[in-house]
Order: sequence, then structure tokens, then C-alpha cells
Amino acid sequence: RVQVVESGGDTVQAGGSLRLSCTASGLTFGDYALGWFRQAPGKEREGVAAIKRDGSTTYADSVKGRFTVSKDNAKNTLYLQMNSLKPADTAMYYCAADRRQLTYGGSWRDPNALERWGQGTLVTVSS
Repeated sequence: RVQVVESGGDTVQAGGSLRLSCTASGLTFGDYALGWFRQAPGKEREGVAAIKRDGSTTYADSVKGRFTVSKDNAKNTLYLQMNSLKPADTAMYYCAADRRQLTYGGSWRDPNALERWGQGTLVTVSS
């Protein structure tokens, strides 16, 4: 049985940092492209950061220079280091895994088409 579980969400002040983790079981981590999405109340789910099987990364323009995605295949764990957080970063953050790339030519695939999702972890940034 495949399980994807996020952790690390919290409430922080603007300018602060958080590190999210996503641990997957029941699948071979290295066979998947991985990524982080977020969804704020009343908004659609949007891609934040993706990492391909070869380790190359893609970021949404809104987080470039502030967020860093990384993974540890041996631990089946994906990370998202978030620095210089802003109130606009407040959202539920989800981890996704798919055997195809999450982005093509800078465009994100439809989140509804992705294979595996976690239950989300809440990040709240206060001003």
C-alpha cells in the first residue's frame, strides 16, 4: 500500500523559515518525479517546486530564491526549505509523486492528473 505523508507545517511570522518533509512508502522513490503544491483558501492548487528523477529542479516564480526543494532517495523523503516566508505563502502544502515529469517547458501539469498525493500540512505565515 502506497502512503505519502507530509510534516513540518506550522505558524511562523513573516520573514521566518520552515522545512517541510514528505515521506513515501510502498513505492520506489527514485522512480518518481516529486513536487510540492499548495492551496490557499478559495484558490486553486498551484505548483511550488518540483524535482525530477535526475535531481533537476523547477520553481514557481513566486518562490524562486526563497524556497529550495531536495530529496533523499535512500530515506524516501522529499524536503522543502522555505525561507523569507510571506503571508502570501499561507496555504496547505501537498507533496505529489508521479512517474512522469511534473512540469514541461515551465508549465505545470494538471494536479488532478498526478498519481500520488499526501494529505497536506498547513503553513500559516502571520504578518
